Formats: sequence, structure tokens, C-alpha cells
Amino acid sequence: MHTLDRMLFLAFLRSYAIVLTSLLSLYVVIDLFTNLDDFAGRGSYGGMVRHLIRYYGPQIALIFDRLCESIALLAAVFTMAWAQRNNELLPQLSAGISTHRIIRPVLVGTMFVLALGPLNQELLIPKLSDELQVPRDDPNQERAIELQGAYDSTGLHIEGTSGYRKDLRVNKLFVNFAENANAAITDIQAEEAVYSPATHDRQAGWTLFNTKPEVVPDPLPQNLTPIGPRKYFLTTREVDFDALTRGSKWYSYASTTKLKHILSRPDPRRMAPVAVLFHMRYTRPLVGFLMVVVGLTIILRDHNRHVLVSAGTCLIMSAIFYAAVYGCKYLGENDLLSAPLSAWLPAILFGGYALASYDAIQT
Repeated sequence: MHTLDRMLFLAFLRSYAIVLTSLLSLYVVIDLFTNLDDFAGRGSYGGMVRHLIRYYGPQIALIFDRLCESIALLAAVFTMAWAQRNNELLPQLSAGISTHRIIRPVLVGTMFVLALGPLNQELLIPKLSDELQVPRDDPNQERAIELQGAYDSTGLHIEGTSGYRKDLRVNKLFVNFAENANAAITDIQAEEAVYSPATHDRQAGWTLFNTKPEVVPDPLPQNLTPIGPRKYFLTTREVDFDALTRGSKWYSYASTTKLKHILSRPDPRRMAPVAVLFHMRYTRPLVGFLMVVVGLTIILRDHNRHVLVSAGTCLIMSAIFYAAVYGCKYLGENDLLSAPLSAWLPAILFGGYALASYDAIQT
């Protein structure tokens, strides 16, 4: 990397840092003032500040995940637009250096920062998934939350009426053993159930209190163990507290390895959205890079074009990119396209255009 390459590469990183800080700060400020009532009434000023840090700390990772490609595009566009404005390209072009060679450090920097998106998605967001689901107005997770049914690979279907995340407690838990042909019962109900994660000497499962029927006849289901009067321990593999309380987009916080594991399970629910997201995890860096390449070609195609006109054109182009990506995602989630095709179609549609536009840059 020569001196001019290092200069342009550092200029790109500087632009990236400025755009990253600006967009994240703008998002937090707008969201804060829009939902200020949810943060008020937390006692002292220090309590309110702790609540803000506790909520927006994990949210920054989620915001970055949503804006990763846009930040890279803006940083690349600003870097080359500033170089054009300061006439930094003309001397190099006059010396016989092609535009393709000049922007190579920016493309290398783009690949570097786009790699931060998958790292954030795979390493950080799964660890922060619990914090990301905490409501703004319930930081201590004391409010009852709505539950949904879930299937376990041991042949169970479990559902409940309400739950409390703070102590992993569920009111009125219903368990169906329909697939356990050797059991004398098919259903059991508990007035209250508490989930216990797996430890070195105990499997994960639910402690059931005040069960109905009061006496479960033999033979018991293989994963139901009596531990006292009207008290049982129900062993489960996949159905933990999160499985009952997660929202409709719960899988968006999971890592790609976890998505693959989910798709391999025999689950009767629709898995099209999970399959689409799984394949889009692999195509997302490529689609983001293509968007940056097209944005750079718009800036560099005509050196006489006003910077504001080029910036507006880039904005329209990025809107078309996102519309195509989300349109293909919608078609895949509704089984109108196969999951692999819905993920790869944006790259197929814009890949040829990006290469042709890149080749057409004035040198």
C-alpha cells in the first residue's frame, strides 16, 4: 500500500467513524425524545441515566446491524466526494493512474467494515438477545408478558397464560403428551411453573406446582418426574422460558449456527422466515458490497456533476436496493419464492449492473 493508498484508506476510516457516530447518536436521540415518558419516573436523575445506559447499550448493537451497509455506503461516497472536491483525483489521473486503481483502498476498507456486520450478528447480538427484548418501560422485567405455544422434540406441546421474565415463572402452564403413547395421561396442567436451566447435575426443565390431575396415574410420561405432592419436574430440550415468551421475530437475534439447528428440527410451524434469514446471512455482505460499488460509480462516473446531485442519486439507488432486498425477503417468507432464491436474487439482479457500472467509470 503506497502513501496515497494509505491516505485514502485513512480518509475512508475517518469518514466511517464520523458517519457511524452520527447515525447511531441521531437514532438514539430521536428514539429517546419520542419515548421520553417511558424513561421518566425512575426516581433520581442517576436512576434515569442508568436506565438509559442499560437500555440503549444493547440497542446500539441492533441499530448497527440494521445500518451496517448504509454506513459503509455513506462513508465511501463521502470519501470520494471529498477527494473530488479537493481536486485530489485529478493529479493522479494526469499521472496515468486509473480511477479503478485510485479507489482500490476504499473498496478494501469497505470489505473490512462490512465484515463487522456478520461479526456483530454472530458474536454480540445472540449474547444480548435477552436485553434486546426488555421493554423500555419495564427495565426490571416485573410486568407479565404474553406467552405462545411451543413444541419440544421430546414429543411435548407446552403453552401458558402469562409469564414473568424476572424469575422465569409461568402462570397456568399446560402440557400435552399426545405423542407419548406409553403414558397414561395426555395432558397435565400446573397452576404455576418455574423454568430451571441445565446444570452439571440436572437437566433443563420445568418445576410444576399444584398440578391437575392431583394424582397422575402410572405409567408416567418418560420426561415427567414426581418430586412431591402435586409437584413434578418436566424435562425439556428446546422449550425454555425464551421459547414461550419470544416474539414473532425471535429468530432474528439467533446466530447462523442456531438458525441451522432450528431448521434441522422437526417443527410443525412454518419455517420459511427462518430459512430466508439463514440464506440472507450469507448473501448480505455481498449485496452490501454491490451497493457500495454502485454508489461509487454514481459519484465517479461524471467528474463534472455536482456533488449534491450525485448524493441524491445515491440515495435513490440505495432505496431501490433496499426495496429489492425486502421485496425478495417478503416473497420468500410467504413461500412465493424458495428461500435460497429469495436471498440470492438481489445479488443476481444487481451484480451484473454493478460490474458494468464499475467498468464504465471514467479513467
